[in-house]
Amino acid sequence: MREIRIHLISAPKKALEICGPADITTEQTEAIVNAANSHLIGGGGVDGAIHDAGGPSILAECRAYVSRHGNLPPGKAMLTSGGDLPAKFVIHTVGPVYRGGEHGEKELLASCYCESIRLADVHGISSLAFPAISTGAYGYPLHEAAAVAVKAVLDTLRAAKSVERVRFVLFDHGATKAYTRAAEKLLHERGRGDYAIDKVVAPESDA
Repeated sequence: MREIRIHLISAPKKALEICGPADITTEQTEAIVNAANSHLIGGGGVDGAIHDAGGPSILAECRAYVSRHGNLPPGKAMLTSGGDLPAKFVIHTVGPVYRGGEHGEKELLASCYCESIRLADVHGISSLAFPAISTGAYGYPLHEAAAVAVKAVLDTLRAAKSVERVRFVLFDHGATKAYTRAAEKLLHERGRGDYAIDKVVAPESDA
C-alpha cells in the first residue's frame, strides 16, 4: 500500500492522507464518506460495499431521510450512523454524472467534499475518509476528479474547527497515483507555503 501525508505547518494537527489500494469499509476514521445516489438506496461500487458492510440500519436511516426531505441533490451531503462499520458515522454525498465537463460538474464535485467536511464539522467529527467520488459509473475522468478533490479538501480543511484528519482511501494503484500526483502538483503550484509532505510509504515494487 502507498501512503502520502500532507499537513498544514500552521496547524500541525490538520492533515490530508492519501492511501491505497485500500478498502474504505474497514477504515478506523470517525466517519467515512459514501458516494451515494440521490435516492440513497444503495447501489454498486463503494455505495453497495458500504451498505453491505454496514448492515440494514444505514439503509433504514437513508429511507427515513428521503421520506422527510426528498432525494439528496448532487453536491449535497447527509449523515447516518455507521451501522456495523468500524466508523461511527457515514456521510452520504451525491457526485455529479460527468457530461463533458461543461455542466457544472467541477463545482458539484468540489461541493461534495466541502459539504461533507462541513457536515462533519457540525457534528464534531475529527476524522473522515473519502473515496474517489464520481470516478466510477458516473464517468468523471480520474485525473480531473483528483485535482478537484485535493484542492477542495485542503481548502476546506483549513477552516474546519473539528475536522483534523481527512483521508482519501482509494481502491487501486491507478487512483492512488492520480490523487498523489494531484496533491504534489497543487503543492508545487502553491510553492508549498503552509503545506508539507511529511510521510511517504511505498513498497519497492510500487516505487
